[in-house]
Amino acid sequence: MARTQKFQSEQMLEATRALAVQLGPAEVTIAKIAATLGAPTGSIYHRFSSRDELLGQVWLNAAARYQADYHQVLSQGDPIDAAIASVRFVLSRARIDPDESRLLMLHRREDFLDQAWPKPMQDAGRALEADARRQFLDFGKRLLLLGASDATAMAGLRYALIDVPLAAIVPALRRGKTPDATQDHWVLAATRAVLAELGVTAGRTHPSANAAARTAGSKRAPATSARNKN
Repeated sequence: MARTQKFQSEQMLEATRALAVQLGPAEVTIAKIAATLGAPTGSIYHRFSSRDELLGQVWLNAAARYQADYHQVLSQGDPIDAAIASVRFVLSRARIDPDESRLLMLHRREDFLDQAWPKPMQDAGRALEADARRQFLDFGKRLLLLGASDATAMAGLRYALIDVPLAAIVPALRRGKTPDATQDHWVLAATRAVLAELGVTAGRTHPSANAAARTAGSKRAPATSARNKN
């Protein structure tokens, strides 16, 4: 009869995540993970080849989950509403799961020893970051009405949607606190101000829509003239 495994992979990942949040990725060791679980180190090595693989999987899981939810917000129909909603997402997510935000906002991927990850994990990490850049650029083109990448406009958009909300939540995260909502109004006001500087305002019409309207109007003009003659 097969022996039931007392410690599962998910438990090991959760223990690694908790230690990375509490101590920082550099301080996480297999011995500390084992002590947190009350497990022998051998049971961890039975499932993961190294601490690097454990740390890498923790980062990949957190980044993939956060990125998928963030991009879902950005994909809302109206790009201006989506821009504001994305800032609200960053602020509220830090309150819903401060440990996740602490893990992702206070550390870089490199802090999780990505050069020592197995190649499939390295590829997955690079793919996640490339996808994040591509989706943000695509959103920028949709919001800013860019036909091609405009570095200055994209820098402004990154400041409005990423740097501004992070400036509000990171100090509390560094202190081990959960960010509160007292600054949300100011953060959103700052975001709207930067967007306005970039020419993003409610009720704005895409230039192609104006062109289409003019074209449609010119096509209807002869018929209108004919009716007037009659």
